[in-house]
Amino acid sequence: MLASESLLGFPFPDFEGGFTPWENLEDDLFSSFQSQPSPDPVNSNNSGSDEPSNQPLVGLSAMDERKQRRKESNRESAKRSRMRKQKHLEGLRNQVNRLRFENRDIANRLNTVNHHSHLIRRDNDRLRSESVLLRQRLSNIRRFLVLRHLQHQRLLTSPLPCNNSLSSLYEVNEQLPSLIA
Repeated sequence: MLASESLLGFPFPDFEGGFTPWENLEDDLFSSFQSQPSPDPVNSNNSGSDEPSNQPLVGLSAMDERKQRRKESNRESAKRSRMRKQKHLEGLRNQVNRLRFENRDIANRLNTVNHHSHLIRRDNDRLRSESVLLRQRLSNIRRFLVLRHLQHQRLLTSPLPCNNSLSSLYEVNEQLPSLIA
């Protein structure tokens, strides 16, 4: 025996020739484990099934019975939790689908508004350019009318009209339709 084994209180003594009493027991122990029948997977409580076992709790101590009921309760609680999680995920999927639909609808409406905005801008640009042209024509007509009025006033105040002023008056009157049109 080693000194460290004697200090630790090693309970098995050394035998001469290396023989230990448990060497022969190994074969007996392994054979007894191998000869035990394997548990039936249908009736096993560790099958992972959510179904409660229908086996009666016969011959179980009060502690084992409580453990069994707790396992059963935990299985039911886990099942309810999975169902809640599934309902929550389904609700989230529905919300995602609804939000995608709303997003598509808003994008379509935005495209329509942008299109109408483009058309209105184009019409506004056309109307502005038309307004500039009309203001120029109006300004030309006003100048023409003022000139005509001045010439008319000159004719009335001058004692003898000259041929030049009459000819210029006729020219202005002929230009009037082209300026107005």
